[in-house]
This record gives sequence, C-alpha cells and structure tokens, in this order.
Amino acid sequence: MSKKEIQEVLSRGVSEVLPKSEKLAELMEKKKIKLYLGIDPTGSLLTLGHGVVLKKLQQFADLGHHVILLVGNGTVRIGDPTGRDTTRPVLTDKEIKENFEDWKKQAGRILDFKKIEVKYNGDWLDKLSYADIVKLMGKVTVQQLMERDMFQKRLKDGKPIFGHEIMYPLLQGYDSVVMDVDLELGGTDQTFNMLMGRTLQRTYNDREKFVLATPIINGTDGRKMSKSYNNFVSLDEEPKEMFGKLMAIPDDVMEQYYEIFTEENMKEVKKKIKNTPRDAKVALAKHIVTWLHDAKSAEAGHQDFITKFVKKEVPDEMPEFKVGKSEIGILDLITDVTNFSPSKSEARRLVQQGGVTFNDKKIDDPNVTVKISGGEVLKVGKRKFGKITK
Repeated sequence: MSKKEIQEVLSRGVSEVLPKSEKLAELMEKKKIKLYLGIDPTGSLLTLGHGVVLKKLQQFADLGHHVILLVGNGTVRIGDPTGRDTTRPVLTDKEIKENFEDWKKQAGRILDFKKIEVKYNGDWLDKLSYADIVKLMGKVTVQQLMERDMFQKRLKDGKPIFGHEIMYPLLQGYDSVVMDVDLELGGTDQTFNMLMGRTLQRTYNDREKFVLATPIINGTDGRKMSKSYNNFVSLDEEPKEMFGKLMAIPDDVMEQYYEIFTEENMKEVKKKIKNTPRDAKVALAKHIVTWLHDAKSAEAGHQDFITKFVKKEVPDEMPEFKVGKSEIGILDLITDVTNFSPSKSEARRLVQQGGVTFNDKKIDDPNVTVKISGGEVLKVGKRKFGKITK
C-alpha cells in the first residue's frame, strides 16, 4: 500500500477517525490490520445510506486487510437502541438467519464476500457466564453508559430505559476484545458503541483500537435518508427507478455523493457542479446505477428519464396489470394490483398530495372508484407507470 492509498481510504467519505487518523495511517504502513463492521440482521431494507459504510469496508478488503463482517446474532436479541425512543422487538433464531440471508443478498451488490470473513458474535456472547457478565459490567460506570444521546432524550421525555438496552454498548464493545481488532467501522450514529469497544480493548488487551465513522447522507428531499421519510434509494432498486430517484436529489447533496460514491477528483467535481449541475447529476446517477447494476442498465435508466421527464411523454414500454372487473377503488389499484405503494396509508397520502393520475387525469380523492375498460395508464409519483388491462 502506498501512503496515497492509505490517505485516500482514511479521508474520503469519512467523518472522523479516532483517536487520530495519522496514528492509524502509521499502523497501516507497517502491517495489514484487522478490522470489522458489525451488523444486526433485523431484515431491514438496505439503502444507499447503508452503502456508505459498506463501500468503505470493501475498500479496506481491496487493499488486502483482514476484513470481518460481524453478524450480531447475539446482540440482535437485545436490539440496538440507537436512534430509537422505544425498545426493539426480540427476534427468534430463525428470523435472524432469514434476515441475514436477505441482508447478504442486498449487500452483495457492494461487498465481495470472497474477500471478507463472516463471523457471528453469538458464538462468544451466548457462552458468557454470569461471572463474565459481572466482570464486563465492572469495566465501565453507569454514568458512562447513560451518556448516550437517545438515553438522555428518553429521560427528558419521561420514557423508560430498560436494563438490557444499557448492556448493548458493552456487548458490542466486547466483540472488539474477542476478535482483538485494530479498527472498527460504522456510521456516526454508532460512534458511542464503537468507542466503548475502544475502552474495553485497552482494558482487556492493553492495546489501541481505532474507530472510523462514516457520514450519514441526505435523501432525495434533502433530509437525512430514512425509510420513514420515504426519501431513500434502496440498494436493489430497479435501475430506472434508481436513476430517477438520483436525479431528484437536491443540487447541494451532489458533492457529498460524488465524494463518497465515486473516485473522481473533487476539484473537478466542484467545477462541474457549479457550471453544469444537470450534466453533473446525470453523470452521478449513471455512475451509481452502473456500480450497483451495470452500464447498460444505467443508460436505460437515463433514456427512461429523458422520455418521462425531459420530453414528458408516457413511456412506450411499461408493466401491465390485469384487473378482473370493470371498476376498482384507486387505493386498491395502487396497492393490491400494481404494488406501486407498500400500504393503503401511503397510497392515500400520494393521492391527497396530487401524485396520482389515471389516464392523464389527476386523482385527488382517495375514495374514488375508477372504471376499467382496458388500456388505461396509471401513474403514481413521478416515475411509476402501469398499463391496466381487463
């Protein structure tokens, strides 16, 4: 590894390296380090937001370091309270296994599992004795554990904090001790947990553990990318839909996306965004769709975008959906027939916000029933078209 490669992986698309980036760089110049990313297999849909730390993990693997993906089948039984004001439901072993397979399939668009070792923290956490747990709890104070932002928020709001939730950072930190790692990766929302591992690594193994935090990105509406905001781009999004969503991101988000998801020179990127923002966004969308799918899909997504939004035409090709009756409620059509919306409540919101047209006529009443004779075109949002047949 050259110093330039080390500098690049430790700075580009990185929020901070603790305690010091320079010290970690020195270590990487001397040896191949051992590092890990921990994930709790909750079965969640993976988004481009998750892609930030996954891409960083793969970069370390490509440089030849010992990279571990740690499946938290032990910690998931507690549930990470990060960002939540309520406890998480407890999952069964079967659910955990199924969820990880789903997670792995999505993450496989970014991670090369031939270069990454997969471990499960249940292999050691499930074997901890009562004495081991008491010893572990004796390594930190309650005051340290209660410093977490979400715990402070719950206290302020008068909401409960359960004992097992306080244990979560300790158990995650213990993973670093058992695997004896040099570095842990995670989003900035995981910094508290990762630093707990640093504390325990010094206490148990008398050596340093570094922490690398990746940034939280904004979504298509400029707010933090979140499934609750419905402003996300999923990793397995259909290419045309992915391209369209990426073209919807605000201009001021582009620079962050370029830095994280491309390898382009940022001085040139800034010029491109300033002088030709539309072209810059097209190039960015093509790059990301090519990365997660392929170049052919990226070009198809571009052409589809031109047809739908530049020329403002109904696409020549669209999925067909059969309705076996002459009338149907618009919400049923959107959810049950076309699956253009995951729920009736979401479909209702789309209708009320003017995001649904039927045969080029805007539908603003969620209780309306539309007539079906065959050949009608349903448009939901900006990018979803469907031909209705009888």
